[in-house]
Amino acid sequence: MPESTYSPRLRTGVILCGAGTAGAYHAGVLKALTEAGIKLDVLAAHGAGVMTALAAAIDGGAKVWDPAGLWTAPALKRAYRWRAALRISMIGLIAAAAVFLVPALVLIVAGFTYAAGIVLSLVGLTDLSASLVIAYQQFVEVLFDPPVLPTIVPRLFVLGVLIIAGVLAVSAVRALREERSRRRWQGGFWWHLLAAPLDASEPTGTLLEALWTLVRGASDEPRPPAREIGRRYVDVLTDNFGQPGFHEVLLAVHDLDGRRDLVGAILSAPGRAALEARRHHDSPREAEVVDFTGPQRELIVTFMQAALRLPIATSPVLVEFPADSYWRGERHRLCDRPELVSRLLDELAGVGVEQVILVSPAAWSAAPHGMRPRPASLRDRVGEIVRSVETAALHDGWTSAANRFSGVFVIRPDHNPIGPFGFGETYDEASDRRHTTADLIAQGYADAYRHFIEPVAAAGDRVEERAFSPRP
Repeated sequence: MPESTYSPRLRTGVILCGAGTAGAYHAGVLKALTEAGIKLDVLAAHGAGVMTALAAAIDGGAKVWDPAGLWTAPALKRAYRWRAALRISMIGLIAAAAVFLVPALVLIVAGFTYAAGIVLSLVGLTDLSASLVIAYQQFVEVLFDPPVLPTIVPRLFVLGVLIIAGVLAVSAVRALREERSRRRWQGGFWWHLLAAPLDASEPTGTLLEALWTLVRGASDEPRPPAREIGRRYVDVLTDNFGQPGFHEVLLAVHDLDGRRDLVGAILSAPGRAALEARRHHDSPREAEVVDFTGPQRELIVTFMQAALRLPIATSPVLVEFPADSYWRGERHRLCDRPELVSRLLDELAGVGVEQVILVSPAAWSAAPHGMRPRPASLRDRVGEIVRSVETAALHDGWTSAANRFSGVFVIRPDHNPIGPFGFGETYDEASDRRHTTADLIAQGYADAYRHFIEPVAAAGDRVEERAFSPRP
């Protein structure tokens, strides 16, 4: 890809890519860009970047990248845990297996008891050896008497299995009731027994509360419904367009039922005009573009919630479109999609953005002898797959954008041990230390200076000064 030259005079867009802990990396990068005075016109995002973009767009970035801010909140350590039903079922399964293995355990202990008796006999403690063996024989006779092990163990095992089945069934019924859809009751009960393995109620709850805190300002009123938060957010942003610290916004999610990508926009008047012009020339865009400055502004929080849902790993978010919209009041399932970076690049080009900064926590593609051990836990293995897809998607988007913008710049780490679900501490073999999301914020800050501000933006400023300085 040819070298690009940065110009502060061009309309600039930032795309925040990545899921889960990616939001912490985005926060560090935005902190550095803001500190360095980089002009940002449009903040575009998918995945975890949606929350960081929404906060930064209304001059609330400091509460996102602060050391005690949003992405280091203690509640996020519970983010993307296994669903409660699966956790309870796993505990029940282990307990049932333990009960079932009690008879075998009794026999194993018997072997150790007789071995201990032989050792005691060899050292001359014959009486103690005989007493130990006789006592254990009597204990075993009591255990295998019909009222005890032969009846209690099977009953406890069956009880454990019934509890597991009951928990899964209740979870499935609750999920079906929440969907409130007769169509999805048909043929889907067994899927709902297991459903998506991870629970996205966190980070959704923490991020929604943080968004409301930014919107309400100094007020202490309780948090209203999500739709009202969306309306209030759009009002705050549109009323302050043109003020320092306020930016235009583009968000992207995927519609599983419509089999389309949806793009939500909060743009100034020129951007909205460009968006509307493209809509008239391209009829499918009517189904895919949501103007949050219009009647559908209440859906912005739904977009944020959907952006935090990973396909397959978590359950999607249900959205009910207005009756007068293209979808005529239908209820669709929305989630994130790692490849949305390409769609956002297309949208930025359509609203007049001339240079783009791509931000992702996904490290560069692996080189020979750069393979790493596979994660031990199943959840981390899912995160490994997500991060790998994000790496490929970013490369594809970067390559395709080379001839569409005057400059395409990438800020990403050389090495990032924290996966999408690593909200706790993550041990890294390469550095032999543990990493947290606070470290990821610091890494994003350092990478922004190392990969963009010092080598690119500073050089671009010097070129601009030479080009516009008066000749002697």
